[in-house]
Amino acid sequence: MILKIDNDEYIKVIKANTFFKKLMGFMFKKNFKYAMLFKHTNSIHTFFMKENIDVIGIDKNDIVIYKALNIPKNKIIIIKNKKNTSILEMPAFKGKNLKIGEKLTFIRK
Repeated sequence: MILKIDNDEYIKVIKANTFFKKLMGFMFKKNFKYAMLFKHTNSIHTFFMKENIDVIGIDKNDIVIYKALNIPKNKIIIIKNKKNTSILEMPAFKGKNLKIGEKLTFIRK
């Protein structure tokens, strides 16, 4: 799956759809050039991460409801009081042009 993050910029998105992918996420990884989508969750952590990340919260309609850029390691992010939330993790500053209220465009590939 591909996500359009700006007029001419796209990023590959991997769904964290297995126990192992959900468990590992970006832990222990460096120089990753893709994003990970964690469906049906409203919290993540950055323990054991080697690089900072952007965290984008989206609702069931793929509307951005939360945005945090350049999150360092050893943090916990919780999107409070949100049901049917998913979280998109991406390399630091890749989400800088995404706006709260914006509908994300995922392209199935």
